[in-house]
Amino acid sequence: MRQLIIQVPRGNGKAVIDIAKSYNGANLIQFEAIATEPIDVAIVHVSNQKVGELIQQLQELPKVHITLIPTGVMTLQPPARKAAQQVVDVEERSPIEIFLSGLQSVGSWRGFLGYAALAGFVVWIGLYTNTTYLLVAAMLIAPFAGPAMNTAIATAWGDRQLLWRSILRYFAALIVTIVITWLLSLILRQEIPTGLMVENSQVSTVAVILPLVAGAAGALNLVQSERSSLVSGAATGMLVAASLAPPAGVVGMASAVGRWDMAISGLFLLFLQLCGINFSAALLFRMFGLSAQGTSYQRGKKQVFGIALVITVIALATLLTWQFINSPNLQRSSLAQRANAEVQKTVKQVGLAKLVESNVRFTRSNIEDQDTLLCVVYVQRQPQVTASAEEIRDRLTQSIQTHLLKQDFNVTPLVDVSVLENPGSKLETDN
Repeated sequence: MRQLIIQVPRGNGKAVIDIAKSYNGANLIQFEAIATEPIDVAIVHVSNQKVGELIQQLQELPKVHITLIPTGVMTLQPPARKAAQQVVDVEERSPIEIFLSGLQSVGSWRGFLGYAALAGFVVWIGLYTNTTYLLVAAMLIAPFAGPAMNTAIATAWGDRQLLWRSILRYFAALIVTIVITWLLSLILRQEIPTGLMVENSQVSTVAVILPLVAGAAGALNLVQSERSSLVSGAATGMLVAASLAPPAGVVGMASAVGRWDMAISGLFLLFLQLCGINFSAALLFRMFGLSAQGTSYQRGKKQVFGIALVITVIALATLLTWQFINSPNLQRSSLAQRANAEVQKTVKQVGLAKLVESNVRFTRSNIEDQDTLLCVVYVQRQPQVTASAEEIRDRLTQSIQTHLLKQDFNVTPLVDVSVLENPGSKLETDN
């Protein structure tokens, strides 16, 4: 439940209490007070879903002042044996409360940009030193989740002003993080990308799933009452930032070392995240009734929701089309996994050796006019095979390269096969 403190001119307090009773208000209090003029003050408690309707009707009273306490309260009434039933009835937050919280969060710029700058420092250190846990730390302090979710709130509500301010804050934070990482790479004279940069710049064909899930998780967290949510806001915020902080760092650092292919991959991810988060979160907000229709806060317009959602879908479709026609640049992570499966299949088909381990990845070196797929394969000869290790290696290398070229991966496979001997065969050879 939510607590509201309502101030009205003297003589209107009973009307407030009557209105609250009509919405099943609990533990109602009215008393007289003096501010700039004599007033009546009422303290009411209503269920989360009734907050918007109650505020709508209270607006009809003269000179009404409403203070909404955005924290869940427990209203207990006799008999005491029913206390357990009274506190388990937890409802979703009121749409008007979600909307007003979004408006309130776009106020401060100094702290917002400060966190974006600090995230840039942390993500740069993590990528530069190949330290994964520092990327997690950057996700925790990166302020990207707020504007991304506010964009979805503005889309669902149809509020052009909030939509514009949220998108502006989103890209402002990203630019600050990118510039910080770019400057640090220039100052410290970084010349080549690190392994963690290469890893985070490789895009999977299923990359769109993460922002869709992150948007839905963020919307559910904002809709649920704080005591009914099983996941903290920090956790869902980190889920959103997980798909934004590393790519932003990669864009800045890759630009500094001249790896524009990696910078483009990072920019692709940043735009994909915003579109995916906005699409899933806005639809979920609408499902939970987040709309300007029927409220006294008529900042939103129905057509804005439709236009914003159509633009989001078009942008999302454009990005996905670009991803799938631009192979392998925006599909490297998935292609490496598929190629690894093909390598293992080829080793089994040749039959000269058993697979011990295979590692397939795109190289960090920037070879002109060539997308290099490095395949490092370790095998152990079959017991009945008498061919030399060199013959096995040559046969497998040729078979793997030929098979990968037939798969139309649009890559240049460089294969290194190592034939490992078991200890028994090595001793027999020595004797």
